[in-house]
Amino acid sequence: MKKNIYQSLLLAASISMFAACKPTLDTPEATKGSMDPTRYVAIGNSITSGFADAALYRDGQEVSYANILAGQFKLVGGGDFKQPLVSAGSVGIGSSLNAKLILGYATDCKGVRSLSPIPAAATGDYTIFASNIYGTDGPFNNMGVPGAKAITTVYPGYGNPANGVGNYNPFFARMASNPATASILADAAAQNPTFFSVFIGNNDVLAYALAGGASDAITPSAGSPGVGFDASIDLIISTMSANGAKGVIGNIPDITSLPYFTTVPYNGLTLDAATATYLTSVYAANGLPYTFHAGANAFIIADPSVPGGLRPMNDGELVLLSTPQDSLKCAMWGSSPLKPIPNQYILTAAEISSIETAVGNYNSKLRSAASAKGYAFVDVNAFMRGAKTGITYNGVAASTTFVTGGAFSLDGIHLTPFGNALLANEFIKSINATYGATIPQVDANKYHGIIFP
Repeated sequence: MKKNIYQSLLLAASISMFAACKPTLDTPEATKGSMDPTRYVAIGNSITSGFADAALYRDGQEVSYANILAGQFKLVGGGDFKQPLVSAGSVGIGSSLNAKLILGYATDCKGVRSLSPIPAAATGDYTIFASNIYGTDGPFNNMGVPGAKAITTVYPGYGNPANGVGNYNPFFARMASNPATASILADAAAQNPTFFSVFIGNNDVLAYALAGGASDAITPSAGSPGVGFDASIDLIISTMSANGAKGVIGNIPDITSLPYFTTVPYNGLTLDAATATYLTSVYAANGLPYTFHAGANAFIIADPSVPGGLRPMNDGELVLLSTPQDSLKCAMWGSSPLKPIPNQYILTAAEISSIETAVGNYNSKLRSAASAKGYAFVDVNAFMRGAKTGITYNGVAASTTFVTGGAFSLDGIHLTPFGNALLANEFIKSINATYGATIPQVDANKYHGIIFP
């Protein structure tokens, strides 16, 4: 995966590095208020699990926001927080069986060598999926499962390989009490939590967005548990609170503001005068009224709804980070009428509108569910909006800018340790305000951002 198109930005970057640390020391004023952190269980997806840099690996798991949060809970009587950790030193594994990404040097199709996200190994660590670890390491307090949706959280047998490729989740199969029959929700509730967090639902719309709207589908709000978002959330919360446990619920960020969707500009087709004139003549010869000029031009994308089946992108439409950069630079993707950027690498205005509508509906449900129970509510959406414009934590700036922003890992979707620490503090603020607790926030500056070679 090469993204050297931004080489000048990457080479100029410098991010302050900090070593990850233990939670802050106990202080006399640390109190739990009316919440009971004795048995804390976290339900979520990849962000909760500590997935980062396009893979699940040990270092990322150890700085998951849920594990950071659990560490602070220990200051007010919280118990152990068990995670389904992979082996130390493993290159990890992602949803495409890839290894984690690291920042290294790569040479692009034009022979230019520069810093770029590159795989740490040719393939991911398949041994992570080789066996179920529940019997030796479980049960697990961190029930964050990469790829999980609100609707799949309630599926019995969500880890059952007998369902066939694409119909089960291998990340859950390795940690389930019984892959053939268990659900994420059932395994979480079986621990009889005294406190829980629910930060689920991103993938109910993100999976669609990551495919450029070309596959998967946005989960509808209506429908029974396992089909509709609202009923699935109701079942999750009622199940987790059945024994009187209190909790905290996080909402869903504006996913189209993530670096994965904002790094490649819609008008990233940079042309000299001669090439612009040539392309204009080529399109005219094909009966297409698109003109080009020297400088920045909109990429040409496939769109079967318009004459000719292609058109220039509109301002506000998004190019996905998964778009092959060498194809843009050397194979005339996005410029030639024969090679418009395929649909799976683009989010059109209509697709973005569908995503925004779904996120708005989901967040209304999550807020009302928290309010109905009197639970703490974390406006992660507002937090991410702040990161998009830039935030400063104790003198250190962070933003959603790819690589240099410090908050997001090299996959452009998941958080760095620094970003996870900031998110954990948002949860702590809400918990303290709702339950009258004084749990100390973590010092986020003791957690690193992107590591440069």
